[in-house]
Amino acid sequence: MTVMKTSMRNFFAHKGRMALSAIAVLLSVAFVCGTLVFTDTMNTTFDKLFAATSSDVTVSAKGASDSGETTSDTGKPPVIPASVVGEVRGAQGVKSAEGTVFSTSVTVVDADKDSLSPSSGAPTIVGSWNGNDARTMEITSGAAPKGPDQVMVDADTADKHHLKLGDELGVISAVGTHTAKISGIADFQVTNPGAAIFYLDTKTAQETLVGESGVFTNVNVTAAAGTTDAQLKKNVLAATGGDYKVQTAKETADANQKDVEGFMNVMKYAMLGFAGIAFLVGIFLIINTFSMLVAQRTREIGLMRAIGSSRKQVNRSVLVEALLLGTFGSVLGVGAGVGLAIGLMKIMGSMGMELSTQDLTVAWTTPVVGLVLGVVVTVLAAWLPARRAGKVSPMAALRDAGAPADARAGAVRAVLGTLLTAGGGYALYLAASADKAKDGSLWLGLGVVLSLIGFVVIGPLLAGGVVRVLGAVVLRVFGPVGRMAERNALRNPRRTGATGAALMIGLALVACLSVVGSSMVASATDQLDKTVGTDFIIQSDSGQMITPAAVKAVKDTPGLSGVTEYKITEADYTTPDGKTLKDTDITAADPSYATDLRTETVAGNLADAYKPDSMSVHEKFAEAHGIHLGSTIKVAFKDGATANLTVRAITSSDVVIDAGSKYISIATLAKYVPADKMPLDQLVFASAEDGKQDAAYTSLKSALHDYPQYSVRDQTDYKEALKDQIGQLLNMIYGLLGLAIIVAILGVVNTLALSVVERTREIGLMRAIGLSRRQLRRMIRMESVVIALFGALLGLGLGMGWGATAQKLLALEGLKVLEIPWPTIAAVFIGSAFVGLFAALIPAFRAGRMNVLNAIATE
Repeated sequence: MTVMKTSMRNFFAHKGRMALSAIAVLLSVAFVCGTLVFTDTMNTTFDKLFAATSSDVTVSAKGASDSGETTSDTGKPPVIPASVVGEVRGAQGVKSAEGTVFSTSVTVVDADKDSLSPSSGAPTIVGSWNGNDARTMEITSGAAPKGPDQVMVDADTADKHHLKLGDELGVISAVGTHTAKISGIADFQVTNPGAAIFYLDTKTAQETLVGESGVFTNVNVTAAAGTTDAQLKKNVLAATGGDYKVQTAKETADANQKDVEGFMNVMKYAMLGFAGIAFLVGIFLIINTFSMLVAQRTREIGLMRAIGSSRKQVNRSVLVEALLLGTFGSVLGVGAGVGLAIGLMKIMGSMGMELSTQDLTVAWTTPVVGLVLGVVVTVLAAWLPARRAGKVSPMAALRDAGAPADARAGAVRAVLGTLLTAGGGYALYLAASADKAKDGSLWLGLGVVLSLIGFVVIGPLLAGGVVRVLGAVVLRVFGPVGRMAERNALRNPRRTGATGAALMIGLALVACLSVVGSSMVASATDQLDKTVGTDFIIQSDSGQMITPAAVKAVKDTPGLSGVTEYKITEADYTTPDGKTLKDTDITAADPSYATDLRTETVAGNLADAYKPDSMSVHEKFAEAHGIHLGSTIKVAFKDGATANLTVRAITSSDVVIDAGSKYISIATLAKYVPADKMPLDQLVFASAEDGKQDAAYTSLKSALHDYPQYSVRDQTDYKEALKDQIGQLLNMIYGLLGLAIIVAILGVVNTLALSVVERTREIGLMRAIGLSRRQLRRMIRMESVVIALFGALLGLGLGMGWGATAQKLLALEGLKVLEIPWPTIAAVFIGSAFVGLFAALIPAFRAGRMNVLNAIATE
């Protein structure tokens, strides 16, 4: 009971000093709980949606995916004949059966030909209005579509794009473009996570999406009373002869959920990873806080020991304070996590993914995880200072505050830190020297962990030398005030090292990712410059295939010297070693592609691969299956015949663009695949006549004006698009790392605030002998700047080392250019100085307001 009373008294006596540590715990717990609530809410939203939109049993074509997605290399959804509806209706236990048509391989545009597709990456779905949709959609304005000139749109899309009844829309599919006017607007009865949905009548949907009537993509089956979904599925399979895919509502919902599960898991674990980094940074803050509090209370603890307190009681007293801090911060963090989840939902809403707060899901495990994690981390972080407090002897009551340095502990730290850093460096060397990226990545992970821990451990020893150098460069120009700031930073190297280490972790990751991102862009740009010989690339950013009409428009464009079509389909391979490889990609292109993409060959001539009944394979594939020039591979084309193709070229596997591709000519593909089954083009390449690049570029964009689903890019555009994609990813990661950096800033603030309290008498004496308030504040600000720059120097140096090693592994995958983004590194380093200035504002202000006489009188 005495220990608890003492702990409570000390905790509330120093509540101001504990506040920043509590905020660090709060932020870290909030990020964990917010991530869990957010992803659980997304799961709930999708579960409700898939459960509500799935019929009791669904019948579809064998070629349809489990989740019902309709992407195919022909651009049309796989279909089943209308006669199946009659067969299904005759099955026992069927209440009703209705044929429907839908496709996700579509683009819908408004009258100005602007795309209405979601910006979040959610699908655009065009389908026939049917009874199953009528269960989950309520027509709030107008009426359902009737006839070819009418289309209905979901309310979310109508609101987002300011659509109203009577507006003209264009539905663009592989069949062509169909125009219709909005006849109705329907609202979801469950949360729509962002898909844009458009409805046509059944006959129009068949002709617009498939190009023929008398076919459906799905048959929605409703069970009669007393018939289970499982029994209904069995009956339907028997009635249709097992020729079609039949799924229960649960199987359809599970398949749909599996499709989004991968994305959500990546998001969940990535965000939890950043929360873990914030926790790691918070540990340094908590260690620093309790270390300084213990040092400041050395005399007090000595007196407690003198009047009979045991080491265990002193130790427990500090740990109980940590327990109170952890509990307080964690409880607030759990509440803040729910608020953070709602904030994330609003952000996703602005990006196009609508999530309703009515689906907000807080599982009982979420607050438990938050509380346990926050409390355990805080208590563990306080264990070392608590152990140090337990070692304070009764004689310490006779000394001034501040525990003497432990020389033996410093020697152990030096040896351990050096060994860990050396081990991390050697692991990074092994990673950079690896022959296989998979093997090297293991060494890279080990090297990152060991070198990070090594720098943390050895940080206090590095502080002395690094701070002196920084002081000579940055602080000496400020005269005596700068020198005092330098000496204050050097006074307690352990504290300076721990404070700098907190900032080091976040900045090391920023530097590493900057190097990797810049190297990826530089490598891809280098590959484009060296290998791409064409002037223009035409493709759909939404993944739609390029229709024959669009290809014709490209070929008819004036000023072009050549156009290359590029298709990808699947085939079953039987290789010379007797192995059969199912559903393996094969790339068909015009012979001009051999010059459009200058792919290096290790044997043969790539142009020969485009001869009749010929092909190329890449080097690793050839080695794995005993293939050499002249080998014959039996290729059974999807929806076509089987061909015996002769290998005429073996390409290098050490490429980035089209890595792993196996090439044949389009003429060879057409020989074995019927015209109506031929895959559409995924890409089209075009080359301009000499000196007419600008005119051809303008003409191409004009020729494809009626095809807004496709983008025309020259090589400069392509490089910019690649740079933007990587830049957006890095910016998102930097934003998440910002949490760790915020916690690190709190650490600097707390360190300075506690050091000001620790030096109260000293500050009073300096003020008494003539140090002005402005000079005092400047001294504290300079001390903060040098600590921040110390952490930045270590972090950026470590991060660049990690990034350079990671690039060596990427070089094994063809990304061979190492580029250090010096402007970014310099900006981060300079920004760290401003971080230090910002962190010192409050401690410096408080120090300047001290009463001189009271400060001198402080014990």
